[in-house]
Amino acid sequence: MSASVAVGSKESGLSSRLRAAWRAAHDPVPGVPRWVRIAAYAVPFTVLPSGLWRVAAVTFHLPIVTDPPRGGHTLGMPDEAYVVVLSAVSELLAFTAVGLVARWGEVFPWWVPGLRGRRVPTAAAVVPAALGATVLTVLWTKVFAGLPASLREPAPPGDPIAEHGWRLVVFVGSYAPLLLWGPLLAAVTVAYWRRRTGRSEEE
Repeated sequence: MSASVAVGSKESGLSSRLRAAWRAAHDPVPGVPRWVRIAAYAVPFTVLPSGLWRVAAVTFHLPIVTDPPRGGHTLGMPDEAYVVVLSAVSELLAFTAVGLVARWGEVFPWWVPGLRGRRVPTAAAVVPAALGATVLTVLWTKVFAGLPASLREPAPPGDPIAEHGWRLVVFVGSYAPLLLWGPLLAAVTVAYWRRRTGRSEEE
């Protein structure tokens, strides 16, 4: 009886810690408009489809491409592992947009050595976020602006652009949300800067 109670207590404690960590990572600070919260939470979902496509095609060799790549290496890793790492890193980068509406974007969290509990300088968040938003907007706009021309030209075997029919639709549909990553991040960054510098939404 006592053993089952102890196990239940441990599970309850773990569940409570997980809920607290989730709230700390996601709950917005006071003063964040609803549209800004939605934009920030949407950013990771703009990256998710392309990551899932890569993992499905390269790691699990699913038939969403005619000839799934096998046996390649990138940065010293098998491609099957590399795309998992790439997709995870991409999601983590996208998740930093949530920090622009959450407390950990204004006060360094406990796990940052030497800085925990200190205020995050506004420029330390705004400058990299603004640069990232600019690069992402230019990059993916350029990629998709050149897509029609790329589709008309012969593509090497194994290139997703060489696909046809539903496979091409799935590929383009998985990457199309990346067009929103930069603009959404830019909007959230401007709202963060206005909030941190005391400028109201009406100004």
